Amino acid sequence: MKLLEYEAKEYFKKYGIPTPEGQMVESPEDAGKYVKSLGKPVVIKVQLPVGGRGKAGGVKFADTPDEAASVAKELLNKKIKDLKVEKLYVEEKIDIVNEIYLGVTIDRNKRKHVILASSEGGMDIEEVAEKTPEKIVRFYVDPITGLRSYHANYIASKMGYSDGMMRGFASFVSKLYELAVDMDAELTEINPLAEIKDGFIATDARLNVDNNSLFRHKELEERQLESYQGELTEREMEARSKGLTYVELDGDIGIIGNGAGLTMATLDTVMLQGGKAANFLDLGGGATPDRIEKAVKFVLQDKRTRALFVNVLGGITRCDYTAEGIVAAREELGVKKPIVVRMMGTNEEEGKQILRENGIDSLDSMEEAAEKAVKLAGGEK
Repeated sequence: MKLLEYEAKEYFKKYGIPTPEGQMVESPEDAGKYVKSLGKPVVIKVQLPVGGRGKAGGVKFADTPDEAASVAKELLNKKIKDLKVEKLYVEEKIDIVNEIYLGVTIDRNKRKHVILASSEGGMDIEEVAEKTPEKIVRFYVDPITGLRSYHANYIASKMGYSDGMMRGFASFVSKLYELAVDMDAELTEINPLAEIKDGFIATDARLNVDNNSLFRHKELEERQLESYQGELTEREMEARSKGLTYVELDGDIGIIGNGAGLTMATLDTVMLQGGKAANFLDLGGGATPDRIEKAVKFVLQDKRTRALFVNVLGGITRCDYTAEGIVAAREELGVKKPIVVRMMGTNEEEGKQILRENGIDSLDSMEEAAEKAVKLAGGEK
């Protein structure tokens, strides 16, 4: 889950990470009023869950309340990367001596948090890693001991800081790491971290929280769907709202399986038979007739879908439940799109009997079922 900059900075403040004075606004009038109360030149930034805002014209400066209102009016009418700008973050302009990069992420190969720091702030860290890797300081944190103060001091010294500046930078490192761990963050980043006359201040903020941890962060769980804006298609957003694990593809054969591995294998088998999948939909384990009905209806309602292939391995997912869900969905929708089913396992015979009674094809071989689905999608009988 990608938090917007103003949201991330609220968490930064809770952890004692210095940020410029700022406020989220949704209208030109509010932008002007805030700048008047602040009495300082400001930076006005669009709030979207995408990178590259500056290059896309989403970051502007203003010196007066009237100028801020004018800039806000311009930005609130923009579309950036196909996303409508609805929120802006207005914050005081900082006199920057130097721009630094500081981030905490997870190295999945080493199974550790890694702290990244670079003198090349304001640039994509991936670009720095590719062109000038020697300018990146990396420090892997032992998950048993965690980050100690002397570790943070070491990182600061490797960045070339000493005395008070070293202590200031080390404080940023420690607080950012603490935030990353507490929030189950996949990425916590300040780019740029501004070096100023008497220390450092976070002029930007990124906080990407692991979706699987949201049950521990109730304040974020409630707005999870909103955070997918810009990442998912309209149908994928709709599927999420229905609790379905769904990925939209560009073919014409609907695919439903139980378990990500089986569903991906089903996609591959359809492709090997000369077809193209319209989607990936994983029912998960232990699906009920209602959940199966909901999934089948959702896929059949896709205008691109010319045939549906349901592939279920009945372990904790019962085959009779699968059949009941398929039949109920078809009857409610009243559609005549062909459905091919391959299912094996728990209550297999009961499930096949339900399908036979309702004129739905059921095959034992995944390859044969995929071949049949491809032919039916192509108009063959």
